[in-house]
Amino acid sequence: MKLHKIKNSNQDHHLLTIKISTFQLPFSRFTFNCIFLISIFNFTVSSSSFPIPPPIPILPLPTSPQLSWQLSEMALFLHFGPNTFTNTEWGSGHADPSVFAPMDLNVTQWVNVAKENGFSRVILTAKHHDGFCLWPSDFTDYSVKSSSWRNGSGDVVGELAEAAAKAGIQLGLYLSPWDRHERVYGKTVEYNEYYMGQMTELLTRYGEVKEVWLDGAKGEDEKDMEYFFDDWFSLIHQLQPGAVIFSDAGPDTRWVGDEAGYASNTCWSLFNRSDATIGGTDTQYSQQGDPYGHDWVPAECDVSIRPGWFWHTDEVPKSALNLLDLFYKSVGRNCLLLLNIPPNSSGLISDKDIEVLGEFTKLRSFIFSHNLAKNAKLSVSSTRGGLNDSRFESYNVLKEGIYSYWAPRKDQSSWVLYLDFPELVTFNVLLVQEPIQMGQRIIKFHLDILNKKGEWQKVAKGTTVGYQRLLLFPKAETHGIRLVIDKSRADPLISYLGIFRDPFTNTNNLHSTNVVPKVDFKYSLFSKIQTKLLRWLQSSI
Repeated sequence: MKLHKIKNSNQDHHLLTIKISTFQLPFSRFTFNCIFLISIFNFTVSSSSFPIPPPIPILPLPTSPQLSWQLSEMALFLHFGPNTFTNTEWGSGHADPSVFAPMDLNVTQWVNVAKENGFSRVILTAKHHDGFCLWPSDFTDYSVKSSSWRNGSGDVVGELAEAAAKAGIQLGLYLSPWDRHERVYGKTVEYNEYYMGQMTELLTRYGEVKEVWLDGAKGEDEKDMEYFFDDWFSLIHQLQPGAVIFSDAGPDTRWVGDEAGYASNTCWSLFNRSDATIGGTDTQYSQQGDPYGHDWVPAECDVSIRPGWFWHTDEVPKSALNLLDLFYKSVGRNCLLLLNIPPNSSGLISDKDIEVLGEFTKLRSFIFSHNLAKNAKLSVSSTRGGLNDSRFESYNVLKEGIYSYWAPRKDQSSWVLYLDFPELVTFNVLLVQEPIQMGQRIIKFHLDILNKKGEWQKVAKGTTVGYQRLLLFPKAETHGIRLVIDKSRADPLISYLGIFRDPFTNTNNLHSTNVVPKVDFKYSLFSKIQTKLLRWLQSSI
């Protein structure tokens, strides 16, 4: 490459030209300087033999079992036992074992219902508050071995564990701390020994258990009882290292603070276990989590498809639209949805419940099967490692899953994703995910569209994202969208972005937001032009 000065016949100043083989291209001095600087930048980057490493994760972080739990998104709760036959919710612990008689019990049906409707795990009430055990425990006769079902040789836990393993469905077990039958309940050492003995049976007889569920429920005027929770937790993690433990206060997943099935608009997986006690945690703290929390304890939303937790002949299930609303407010708010589907007295999930679950599944499939964002051209405010680093590029947000992501350049004051559509799109649902293995980061964000006047108009805003955030808003039509991260604990990372149309949920009455000033639109448009020009220059050199 040689540089020459040549005289321009039409102007009274000189231009720099670049001579390449046999032809010359004229450039102004300013343009040449820009190209020269970009060349130096590219040479510096390309001359390094090492790529820029990923950003540092921000603590606290989820464990491998917690990641598995979060990725499962939804689980079925199976409340089943003597209460199913006595039309009660909290059994007295004195019902005759003979009342337990599910003559058509088919746990394979339970598992298939879960699998066919997108539920990755099932959790069974192995022992509820009445103390009746759905497995033949060596520590009590108040169990299936004292019933006439299977001539006293049945094992509901065993049958379910086998069916779940065959279907590839994860197994969880609920062992109630409160026991209204056991005579040593109220005697601290004796009952804790009894409870841990039963826990050992459940966690050593039935293969892999992915979740152990317990709570602090206890009726008024019941015996005082001190539970050795730390001993229990250590035992569970020792016997089933891949399991998460659910309780009001963790240690692995927490109760969301209500039994209505929804989380707060702001929901952190961050939590301080030292500020929570099983049976006595502040409800608001459970619902929202703690942006300054030192522990990773995500929330689980438990709710029943029927008014009661156990099956009752006179109750009817929620509608599919009710379940869809719960999905938006649980899974769509960084939680797992634990939906109770109680088997009936025949030992089967009722046809009405199956019908509603099927409709719920069809609704989700119709809404979320086609991501409109995949039709868009993407650009971003910046990219870690430069525009040519595919590990952190913008198009990673269109790849499903959390293990690829867009990462901006370090220490930026603006974090924006732009989507340009070739045709007008209509939508009313936004889905955003963070790569939570890198920590939960986003504190506040909003979504803008380009309106007919060419101005940015805010249509949705949110706080936390975490594993998944779903926002519903009035129907919007546009050729352009931008997702703006307003505030973050560290450089924000986006693993997935989805734009969808939900024609079933009435969003017309949702709160609308204001138009962003026109100057903001001009600045953003200029930034997009700059980005495209830079890409052209880089590809031309």
